[in-house]
Amino acid sequence: MTVYGKTIILTGGARGLGNSMARACAEAGAKAIIIFDANQELGDQAAAELHEKSGLPVSFFKVDVRDGAAINTAVDAVVENFGCPDALINAAGIADSNIKAETYDPAMFRRLIDINLTGTFLMTQAVGRAMMAAGKPGSLVLVASMSGSIVNYPQEQSCYNASKAGVIQFAKSIAAEWAKHDIRVNCISPDTWTPPSTASPPSRPRRRSGRA
Repeated sequence: MTVYGKTIILTGGARGLGNSMARACAEAGAKAIIIFDANQELGDQAAAELHEKSGLPVSFFKVDVRDGAAINTAVDAVVENFGCPDALINAAGIADSNIKAETYDPAMFRRLIDINLTGTFLMTQAVGRAMMAAGKPGSLVLVASMSGSIVNYPQEQSCYNASKAGVIQFAKSIAAEWAKHDIRVNCISPDTWTPPSTASPPSRPRRRSGRA
């Protein structure tokens, strides 16, 4: 499925990788872009800027991906105003690196899992249900990390790695389960990513993972 003429929801689309993906979808000819993000100010700004540059309908919904009720309400609003979305890009997430597992606060671990893994599940569930109810094919893209498959030693980030490993396995499993509904599920695992505006040469060579 190409993004041309498609209605696409992106989580974490107000900034970072999610925002870059939103802009790429607009450039590729998407019909409408819907940004879900927890930051009201950045979300409003991102939607306004993308609409101005692309001329496409761009909407923003303030959504915390840990809040299943808020997600369901927002997805229902998207369906009512734009029709069933054709695609979802789950890009919302947080990183927590250079932390020691032996001293990591359990509350911080739960927050990491809630945003990176539970949030991905809740968004996938809500949009998948909408696609099934509409009886239409769809595409779901889950953003994990190369750290979900390899250990980036000497960085001590076992807790973050665990959250992204969960995303990878969830994507594999749900892809098999939902194939019968003609819903395609893919997972991408980016390397370290820096916004173009702040990019600079790495301070030390990085081992190449061979992953997207």
